[in-house]
Amino acid sequence: MKHSTYHSHNHYCDGKYEPEEYLKAAIDLGLTGFGFSSHVPLPFRNKWSMKEADLAKYLQEIRNLKAQYKNRIEVYVGLEVDYVPDMVGPSDPKIKQLGLDYSIGSVHYVDQLEDGTHWEIDGTRTDFLKGFKEIFQGDGKNVIHRYLALTREMVDSQETQIVGHLDKIKIHNKAESPLFSDEDKWYQDKVEETLSIIKERGAIVEVNTRGMYKKLTNEPYPGKMILKRIKQRNIPIMLNSDSHHPREITGSYPEAIELLRELGFKELMALKNNEWQSVAL
Repeated sequence: MKHSTYHSHNHYCDGKYEPEEYLKAAIDLGLTGFGFSSHVPLPFRNKWSMKEADLAKYLQEIRNLKAQYKNRIEVYVGLEVDYVPDMVGPSDPKIKQLGLDYSIGSVHYVDQLEDGTHWEIDGTRTDFLKGFKEIFQGDGKNVIHRYLALTREMVDSQETQIVGHLDKIKIHNKAESPLFSDEDKWYQDKVEETLSIIKERGAIVEVNTRGMYKKLTNEPYPGKMILKRIKQRNIPIMLNSDSHHPREITGSYPEAIELLRELGFKELMALKNNEWQSVAL
């Protein structure tokens, strides 16, 4: 199949290069579609989201590239939108008025530390452990309950088109302080509850390969256990690399595709002529 990817980051947020460099690499790789999804500006200080002052310039530059490269590759204008209750989310009017081609809804933050800092679940191990202990008193089960509850809330209330890296919190599921096991019935039950909302709302789940090529995990986000259940429920999926560098654009795609075929997936969702369509895997 001809590949595409709709989760990417460039120098406007925490990526490394100009947007055009990603398009050139995507064309060299034979991709049919490429989506830009820089991190949405957030109303609090953090290390990786776009600055509010750069948003208009970002949108204009991607739209210019979309017109410039229209005969070589389909280019789409998107954002990865954090869900932070009562602050920002995919259905925020300020987001909807931007005229995006799509957005990815993601949970990167779970509640706040005692000093008011928003606790990032995919940052450094030190930062993770601080919130793990300070907010949840070292109770891994409660961390996962809250993380998945926020995901469900995002999907249920935010008109979420694409669910970003569904189980990314597993990067901190270490042997010395385990949060959960795929074998735990309580975890499986919460996954099922989450997938029920995703199915009901008609959202697409991205299969995100970044953890694989960054050597953080040996499977994509979400992993095999969740993917089996996604297949059983016939929830649509898409394949994304979450690239931050042009060389990562199809990172670990072969391994992810092999897994998806092993699990019986035959189709992926992709944008074709500005519409979501099912394409053969």
